[in-house]
Amino acid sequence: MAGKMEWHKIAADAEELIFDSNNITVINCNNKQVCIARFKDQLFAFAYLCPHASGIMANGYIDPLGNVVCPIHRYKFSMSNGRNVSGEGYHLKTYPIEIRGEGVFMGMEKSGWLGF
Repeated sequence: MAGKMEWHKIAADAEELIFDSNNITVINCNNKQVCIARFKDQLFAFAYLCPHASGIMANGYIDPLGNVVCPIHRYKFSMSNGRNVSGEGYHLKTYPIEIRGEGVFMGMEKSGWLGF
């Protein structure tokens, strides 16, 4: 059973986020490292580590179709839904991003003790 969504402010505005040359940065949100990526003026949030071999996704790149590519084995994942688009069957955890008047927010599922 999925937990309730909890929103965390990650920046005052999108321009506050500083991206590397690959348009990916790393933030710490709710004691978890998360990658934030920019592609065609949209922001995406996803897991710091690749689900296959724990490659650091921020060291990868974004392909021309908008998929994030792991730096180790070049597995490709949709930044919008985490689907493995190169066919290996893995799933990259993604997080919703909302740009609101008061800032940029990222959603994380909130769960209580033992995940309930």
